[in-house]
Amino acid sequence: MSQSPIRFDPAATGPLSGIRVIDMSRLVAGNMLSLQLGDFGADVIKIEPPEGDPLRDWKDDGHSLHWKTYCRNKRSVVLNLRHAAAKAALLRLAGTADVLIENYRPGTLEEMGMGPEVLHGTNRRLVIVRVSGFGQTGPYAPHPGFGTLVEAMSGFASRTGFPDREPVLPPLALADMMAGLYGAFATVTALRARDNGGKGQIIDLSLLESVFSVLGPEAGIYSVTGKVKQRSGSASNTSSPRNVYRCSDGEYVAVSASIQAMAKRLFGVIGKPEMIEDPRFRTNTDRVKNRNLVDAEVGAWFATKTREEALRIMREASVTAGPVYSIADAMKDAHFREREIIVDVEDRELGALPMHNILPRLSATPGVWQRPAPGLGEHTDVVLMEAGLSADEIAALKKDGAAA
Repeated sequence: MSQSPIRFDPAATGPLSGIRVIDMSRLVAGNMLSLQLGDFGADVIKIEPPEGDPLRDWKDDGHSLHWKTYCRNKRSVVLNLRHAAAKAALLRLAGTADVLIENYRPGTLEEMGMGPEVLHGTNRRLVIVRVSGFGQTGPYAPHPGFGTLVEAMSGFASRTGFPDREPVLPPLALADMMAGLYGAFATVTALRARDNGGKGQIIDLSLLESVFSVLGPEAGIYSVTGKVKQRSGSASNTSSPRNVYRCSDGEYVAVSASIQAMAKRLFGVIGKPEMIEDPRFRTNTDRVKNRNLVDAEVGAWFATKTREEALRIMREASVTAGPVYSIADAMKDAHFREREIIVDVEDRELGALPMHNILPRLSATPGVWQRPAPGLGEHTDVVLMEAGLSADEIAALKKDGAAA
């Protein structure tokens, strides 16, 4: 981690400075998307209801640590969109923006009188990102779709875990994060196209499709072979040796010897060089067929070594092996510290808070630390003034409960 907390600088500029983003989304996917844009200088304005984004309620020891991490480099405006005056204010704000992100159930934005036709009528250059569980069309479009559902329906969970146990869902918002990263790429692509062609467009961003895409050739494999791949724990259906192995101290090491030269090297390290000539283990295909035998031999070697002993020997032989870390291990690791993968960032409540650094790393136009995650409605007045509302108009909105 960094030696001293990173200080925020509201005057800092990045490669996306000058891009204004209205983020109407809630929870993780939209916030992950707008985080990428904000980290590189975009002016991200969170539109929150009076009770705030539900992400604020994901707390650990009473602290909104998810909010602090995913909503850095953003500003907060409270608008109660049940009020016509708040909708009118949002449309005025949309007229000043480059991007609008929403993750209502498909059709809700139209019911609110703020569908894409209305938004583009206000600002034809606006890129509208519509995040949903299943997409804006299709039989499932009207259904609410949290990441858990699409992690199951995509086929991801059916491939995760051990064959004699239930499918395993990821322990974090994986579908939302994948969609957010896809969405950030799509947004920048749409802005590039707009700046070349002169108008905005709609991005239909589905969590289901985002997760399904990472399964890669699974559809093709099933079509060609007629077989459904089964869960294999930490082993692989495509390469061997590949697994996690328990060491004598109870810690684990992950190994991926997925090319022939690496498998040969590994067998030599564990004192079984003859395995590479054994017909059961000669090729990767042979080893996958007999991976239980391979894992038994490799696992037996690891069981006689502590994790550090095993890693030292493997690294000296240039075998692709690495420790299975907990977050506590990662935060102590020298590589994590030197690379500043985790950095301490100034925090108004905690003094400093560790979080992941801005990435990817750009040599000439790196990301920027402009501002901490905002308090609820912290920037309502200044943002609405930037959109052209007067102090009296803002006061009227607040008096009527349309803003806060």
